[in-house]
Amino acid sequence: MNTPRTVRTMCPMNCHPTLCGMLAEVEEGRLVGVSGDPENPDSQGFLCVRGHASKEVIDNPQRLLYPQVRQGRSGQSWRRASWDEVLERIAAQMEEVGHQRTALWSGHGTASTNYGTGIGTQYLRRFADLYGCQMWSGAMICWGLGGFGLGITGALETSTKEDMGAHAELILLWGANLASQPNTTRHLVAARRRGAKVVVIDVRRTEASRHADESLILRPGTDAALALALMQVLVGEGLYDREFVAAHTVGFDELQGHVGQYTPDWAAAITGIAADKIEALAREYAATRPAMILLGGSSLHKGANSWLASRAIGCLPALGGHLGVPGGGFGPRHGSSSHGQALNQIALPQRQPPGDYVPNQMAAILDALENGRVQALMLLGTNMLSSFADSGRLAAGLAKTKLLVSHDLFLNDTARRFADIVLPGTAWLEQLGCKSTNTHLYLMEPALEAPGETKPLSWILRQLADRLGLDDFFPWADEAGAIDAILDHPSTGHATVESLRQQGGIGALQISHVAHPDHRYATPSGKIEFYSARLRDLGLPPLPVHEMETVPPDYPLALTQGRTLAHFHSFYNSGQALPSLAKLESGPTLWLSPGDAAQRGVVEGGPIRVYNQRGALAAQARVTEEIPDGTVWMRDGWLGLNQLTDSTSVLPDAAVDLFGFTVGQSSYRAFVEVAPA
Repeated sequence: MNTPRTVRTMCPMNCHPTLCGMLAEVEEGRLVGVSGDPENPDSQGFLCVRGHASKEVIDNPQRLLYPQVRQGRSGQSWRRASWDEVLERIAAQMEEVGHQRTALWSGHGTASTNYGTGIGTQYLRRFADLYGCQMWSGAMICWGLGGFGLGITGALETSTKEDMGAHAELILLWGANLASQPNTTRHLVAARRRGAKVVVIDVRRTEASRHADESLILRPGTDAALALALMQVLVGEGLYDREFVAAHTVGFDELQGHVGQYTPDWAAAITGIAADKIEALAREYAATRPAMILLGGSSLHKGANSWLASRAIGCLPALGGHLGVPGGGFGPRHGSSSHGQALNQIALPQRQPPGDYVPNQMAAILDALENGRVQALMLLGTNMLSSFADSGRLAAGLAKTKLLVSHDLFLNDTARRFADIVLPGTAWLEQLGCKSTNTHLYLMEPALEAPGETKPLSWILRQLADRLGLDDFFPWADEAGAIDAILDHPSTGHATVESLRQQGGIGALQISHVAHPDHRYATPSGKIEFYSARLRDLGLPPLPVHEMETVPPDYPLALTQGRTLAHFHSFYNSGQALPSLAKLESGPTLWLSPGDAAQRGVVEGGPIRVYNQRGALAAQARVTEEIPDGTVWMRDGWLGLNQLTDSTSVLPDAAVDLFGFTVGQSSYRAFVEVAPA
């Protein structure tokens, strides 16, 4: 009889940027239960409903356990196949269509054991570099555009949640919903207990509002207008930090002449926030030191003014002189790094053969699928239909592929409709991994035998590399060796799998809790750039702007997306494969105001149809005062939601790879109408 044991691991749900430690109870080779790890310095024993639901992945009757194939897609039944058969078929088809017409697209499913370290992404990048196939970054459906706006301004680094809790005196939660980063809440509460003021800026009253002193609700896509008006007050009333501006910024003269037109009265008409509240917030932001902004990572940048929002907001800490000081600047957000945080790279871009590569643009990917430029597609840990804008157009492109492979734990909507081959993946307790927050590394040890014939991503890529003659793909003795190569960086103290084991699976990163302590910024000038010559050269506005948008008369409601505590991305078939999460959210629910509901004859809990010129979605109505007239909101990830969103490119191709992350996101803009079903 096996002795019961407790295995330290991390929750597989990846609620970035703050992840949760988990203890897995294993007895006789089976998972008995999961709980929060009280010794985890980030989560300190906390585990939300998503984490507790993760135990339902193991022994789930819907779990994929064996490779499966089918000859036709529509209505054809699956049959079990051997790994040799499916790997030979995939390799042969890749060779037949050619490496330039083969593509890899990965999602959060590949990161369940390596979020923050990007081990899965590094494997894929190395494979694509050696083989010469297309590979696109998942950041384009998430936080990339926000990162672009901040990066072009210069304020990419973030201070830690610990720094916020200990030092911030004013905290602006700007589009940052704590459902996405629950571990931040503890530090937010600690700051309030010290006397810090918390202001929420969002399109609805979110979970964060209950922890706030004030909530400012604005119209979707108007964040840039609010930021410009705040700048107008700071500059116009002489409230900006003259010493900081003189020492650490460029382009202030241009900005000063530019923002005069963006008065609080102008912004009030656009945002729906009263001019006196805008003025009061600007004055408070200037007078309260230090002040920190927690910027939303995804939904804030889907729709009108996308990256322009973070571009304009990114100028505020410099005007206020809040950068490079404890408790100031920007707090944790999706995709961000602390000062000094980095890892070694095992990708081989210098080995990438020349070719006709599809840009990291969502619209370009849709074009490539439609015109046959991509004919073999491997989807790894992702439900592409649930995450891509204009999913109706995407579906038409996927139908034209000659080979579509899905590697995942469960069948998802994309695999059901379009996959020719399904590969069963291992869960987080069945493979070695390592995650990273902004402050710590966490080793994830295997705790269970992999069921059936499930295999991790690294094994599949190694097998394909062997068949395709990519001899240099995996030069390490085992998975631990590859992880060691990635961790070999001063930020980690040159950690290894073994050194982390000796530390109980937890290693502190050698980082600064304060962002930009050296006042070096990620721009050509090394300073915060109010005026950006890079933007000018790209044909984009060199100074922060707000682009006005006309609401179409036939579709007067602005549709926005976001997170709930019962869901995260397309994990586990959008949570529907896990009974406890499916019970909490069994189908799409649309929030709308009482005024908009009454005007349309919609009642609380009633069936509705949400539609526009691109498609329609059946949902249930939630009539609530927590959202203003003219705005509707839905949790993202539901099948059909992205039929309604716009796939038009936001940035030119030359801009999408300007930084070490990809920003080729489509606009996701959507205006809709709602009617009783």
